Amino acid sequence: MNASVSRPFAELSPDAVLEAVESLGMECDGRLFALNSYENRVYQVGSPTHGMLVLKFYRPQRWTDAQIVEELEFGTELAAADLPVAAALATGDRLLHQRAGLRFAVFPRLAARPAEIDARGSLELVGRTLGRMHAVGARRRFLQRPALSSDRLGWQARDALLGSRFLEEMTRLGALDASLMDKYAEVSAELLETVDKQ
Repeated sequence: MNASVSRPFAELSPDAVLEAVESLGMECDGRLFALNSYENRVYQVGSPTHGMLVLKFYRPQRWTDAQIVEELEFGTELAAADLPVAAALATGDRLLHQRAGLRFAVFPRLAARPAEIDARGSLELVGRTLGRMHAVGARRRFLQRPALSSDRLGWQARDALLGSRFLEEMTRLGALDASLMDKYAEVSAELLETVDKQ
């Protein structure tokens, strides 16, 4: 199994997933189920000694090792603060592992259910949980991940959209009214200017 840039998960076979678990000294019982994930590959794996595990294989060249480890450490901090998260399982002193050119982390599988937003008290519970997460996150500065900023996630995204050839083509074909783009440019600039003043 060797990760290539064009098809990074091409050789991530069921055997390769099970071998990744076993490379950490964890037993597998052969149960394997692919889970939904947009850019990574995520699998549920059965283990007679560790119960159900979830393996997340990270897309190559998307994040650095330091960025992934920072995220995994934050999950550990959240779990230590008794927040309901699946923190990565450490093997030795490592949260991030590598096998045949692919980086991965192992998590316990936790059962969950969708929030019942209409149920009394649900939104308060969600709000309290988010508040607790932010309190844990405020304890230290994140150094590896790009900062959330109005420039990177606002102005640059806006400029990319307004400069998109796709939108120009949709306007030319009559599928998009050019006045909508003008209005979007005006309103988005006003909103981002307001955010910049905060």
